[in-house]
Amino acid sequence: MSISSKFLAQMRAATRSMMRRGPSVARSVIRESVKNATAMQAAAARATPPAPAPAPPPVPPSAPASNQPAYDPVSDMLATLSRFGQPGGNPFNVPPLSSGAAAIGLPGHFIDASYSNDAGTREYKLYVPSTYAGQARGEAAGRAAPLLVMLHGCKQNPDDFALGTGMNLVAEEQGCLVAYPAQSQQANPSRCWNWFNAVDQQRGQGEPALIAGITRDIMARYAVDPDQVYVAGLSAGGAMAAIMGTLYPDLYAAVGVHSGLPFAAAHDLPTAMAAMKGDFRTRHTEGKALPIIVFHGDRDTTVHPVNGDALIAARRRDPADIVVVEPGTKPDGHAFTRTVHRLPDGAVHAEHWVVHGSGHAWSGGDARGSYTDGKGPDASREMMRFFRTAR
Repeated sequence: MSISSKFLAQMRAATRSMMRRGPSVARSVIRESVKNATAMQAAAARATPPAPAPAPPPVPPSAPASNQPAYDPVSDMLATLSRFGQPGGNPFNVPPLSSGAAAIGLPGHFIDASYSNDAGTREYKLYVPSTYAGQARGEAAGRAAPLLVMLHGCKQNPDDFALGTGMNLVAEEQGCLVAYPAQSQQANPSRCWNWFNAVDQQRGQGEPALIAGITRDIMARYAVDPDQVYVAGLSAGGAMAAIMGTLYPDLYAAVGVHSGLPFAAAHDLPTAMAAMKGDFRTRHTEGKALPIIVFHGDRDTTVHPVNGDALIAARRRDPADIVVVEPGTKPDGHAFTRTVHRLPDGAVHAEHWVVHGSGHAWSGGDARGSYTDGKGPDASREMMRFFRTAR
């Protein structure tokens, strides 16, 4: 077997394996394979002396010369794989990634997993920080870890979202587990969470049942403090986070919404488009109102900033609430206005961050991920701080 054919066979087998392991692993392996293949080809060229070129056979006048190069299986495979992750060139049916695995350089583990129930199946990724000792479930709650469920936006996936938000780094520092459920293209061609569908606004139904199921499944497998389980998201994921906090106040302790919409702001696609422009309905809900932190750019032309105002207004306020407005500016970045809502006893129950000059993007995010704005305050760190202190 020649070097070219051997490499082709190896890469075909590796591709099948990598598709099962996920795109984040695939890109790292492909880079190394391409590097090794290039070295192998160079070594083979040095070891093999060039053979004298035979005289070309005469070409009949009527036969036009061909401009098609001879087929080289190695070059063809390398060309195909080199398009992985590039716009319009992804050979797998997944969104392109901005850069490798989101856990690169971190000591924790980024695990691929899947969950199924009567509502369907969803893949998800779980970041387990290095400080998690794998203690048995049932030990003292003080040793159990917090859990944050992060819901990506449209045209994103868990790797891209984790990379752009930098939440794994914050979780590593805080000793927090982070789950990233993945919306499927079968459920929504743009991988948006279907926050505007009536069935996906009901407890125990549709996507809320799947996300709650993933949350409970992780809590059953890992030592998670049930009083420190949170949910957050961006855009469509932010709207779904608001739904989860409304429907499951017994499961989650606080909610983070970035560039999202309030619970049940729409009931179909036309009303969803209207809600994103600021024309939405609101639905009064009974039950416990969870602490909430909201981020929104005032230059957001995808989801109107008035949605952020509505998220804060939807919480039932105590007449004795204390509201403090704190303007600020990130060094060499955007100005922002932070409005803090405190309960009569002084405990923070809501925060509203308006990032001036920012659009539809995760504030303080990493430019290697999609929909990020590094000039804004760090939404990931502020959300994690809020979750650990609000009540």
